[in-house]
Amino acid sequence: MIRHVVSWKLAAEDTATKAEQSAQIAAALQTLPPVIPEIQSLTVASNSVDVEGNWDVVLIADYADEAALRTYIDHPEHQKVAGFIRTLVAQRSNVDVTL
Repeated sequence: MIRHVVSWKLAAEDTATKAEQSAQIAAALQTLPPVIPEIQSLTVASNSVDVEGNWDVVLIADYADEAALRTYIDHPEHQKVAGFIRTLVAQRSNVDVTL
């Protein structure tokens, strides 16, 4: 299994905007499992502890193998959501691990 972990630092600086944008990102990502069967599980969460240096939003998703992950990455619906997310973020971090 491949676990895909992505974190984002939002470009917004105020707490209210970050909360709104975090919810928008979560809602957009939650539309993907019904249309991309390769997604075995998908969790999106906002940072809940205000510690300097923490990032704002995290995605944790599981795939059967690397081929399934690549299918997800290349899927047109994922590309559309990723394009939307890019408009809101200042930085992105990603790690893919084999479990």
